Amino acid sequence: MHIVLHEPEIPANTGNIGRTCVATGTSLHLIEPLGFRIDEKSIKRAGMDYWEHLNVSTYINYADFCARNPGARIWYATTKAKQSYTDVQFGPDDYIMFGKESAGIPEEILVDHEESCIRIPMLSQIRSLNLSNSVAIVLYEALRQQNFKGMETEGHLHRLDWKE
Repeated sequence: MHIVLHEPEIPANTGNIGRTCVATGTSLHLIEPLGFRIDEKSIKRAGMDYWEHLNVSTYINYADFCARNPGARIWYATTKAKQSYTDVQFGPDDYIMFGKESAGIPEEILVDHEESCIRIPMLSQIRSLNLSNSVAIVLYEALRQQNFKGMETEGHLHRLDWKE
């Protein structure tokens, strides 16, 4: 799987998303301009010591991203979509794009991909969810649809054993 952040602004969100990507074996793609420097201490703090294990790529703009990922199947997460993220079938090589915290994915991109736009259902009183929460919600649904292939699905106690 691939997570794409279009012009992310808040380093802590990107750090948290990076940590989620490492935990799930997901690649992270960052489309500039970024609202922070990629080596900024706060992004590494949010990703903790996992950031060095992250498969991350950066792009100068959306056109660069498209040129370097020809034929990519992209889902565009937006509050403006007509269909829910649970209504689609994600593939193991799909890309899920999220927009910047203050404005989302530009509508100029969305109008060309209406059938690939997905949303997280929520009450109308709120504009949107936190970016890192949104990524986790949609990514884990995509991974669930693939039966969490390659991931540990059973936990272990540290000092004791589970009772039979």
